[in-house]
Amino acid sequence: QAQLVESGGGLVQAGDSLRLSCAASGFTFGSYAMGWFRQAPGKEREFVAGISVRGGITDYADSVKGRFTISRDDSKNTVYLQMNNLKPEDTAVYYCARPTRSYGTAPRGAQNYNTWGQGTQVTVSS
Repeated sequence: QAQLVESGGGLVQAGDSLRLSCAASGFTFGSYAMGWFRQAPGKEREFVAGISVRGGITDYADSVKGRFTISRDDSKNTVYLQMNNLKPEDTAVYYCARPTRSYGTAPRGAQNYNTWGQGTQVTVSS
């Protein structure tokens, strides 16, 4: 079945960078847009970034625009999230997700996704 495995989280200081990876298996990765979400303690899961099939269209939450970059390598069945200039408010568990169906672009609503990774913790200290 479809599976997503995130990696790359950790504890960093404000201003540092991290790159998250999400390895996909069990489905035709290149046929799906992909999304990254995050959830901080006591808060709802929120959309962070999305990338279309073939990677031509990307979308970002306003809070990360200009600092985060989403990309994909279909030859490796992997989607990435490069996070620069991290801030304490970026602290959360980060999840990659696959939509329920083959949307051309990544929807922002979490209800549109039915496959989630286990999450990777990102902690940014001030």
